[in-house]
Amino acid sequence: MIKNISNLGDAAMYCDFGAEVNKEINTQVIKYFKSIQKEKIDGIINLTPSYNKLIISFDLKKTNYENIKKLIEKLNVNTNNKLKSKKIEIPVCTDENFSLDIKRLEEKLKMNREKIYEHFFNKEFFCYMTGFIAGMPFLGDLDKNMRAQRLETPRVKVPKGSVGLTEQFANIYTFESPGGWNIIGNTPLNIFDSTKEKDPNLINPGDTVVFQRIEKKQYQNYNE
Repeated sequence: MIKNISNLGDAAMYCDFGAEVNKEINTQVIKYFKSIQKEKIDGIINLTPSYNKLIISFDLKKTNYENIKKLIEKLNVNTNNKLKSKKIEIPVCTDENFSLDIKRLEEKLKMNREKIYEHFFNKEFFCYMTGFIAGMPFLGDLDKNMRAQRLETPRVKVPKGSVGLTEQFANIYTFESPGGWNIIGNTPLNIFDSTKEKDPNLINPGDTVVFQRIEKKQYQNYNE
């Protein structure tokens, strides 16, 4: 449930679900996000969910903070219902040309690469949010022995499709972008499709993801 609602500037509000980052709290955020979307409340122009927060932006010409706050507080959201979601399989090639930081992770985690990949590919991930760049999924939760800090010096360009790890999360770069995540492979799948106006994201908050290891030849032939 929402613990606190407060102003965020003149035309937005901040719904706080708690300080912790975990699947249970994030599921509540996603349920509120989807319920508010479904209600189509007049004046709300944007919803931005994160790990444990939900930002609601609104048009001051149509409504105000107090009106939106009352509507959100009265909203009937059954947080006990199971979250509707998809399970998505993502192919990943770990060829040395794609696994840019595997040596660094071997040193940081004190684990050989095959053990790192074993942990990674046997894990089912939960999508907490998308963001930073369009459609980029933040996928938790890595086991504690798999958690490493970001690169000390971020890359200027991380290739599109790169699969990275940092702290408790895995992610997929949907576009070439600067970034400091530990890159362990690359997927040939298009995770974000800007030509799809209605639902451009392959992975959305609440979905679960499993990664499948593929060889370089499979990667090269994937979209043929």
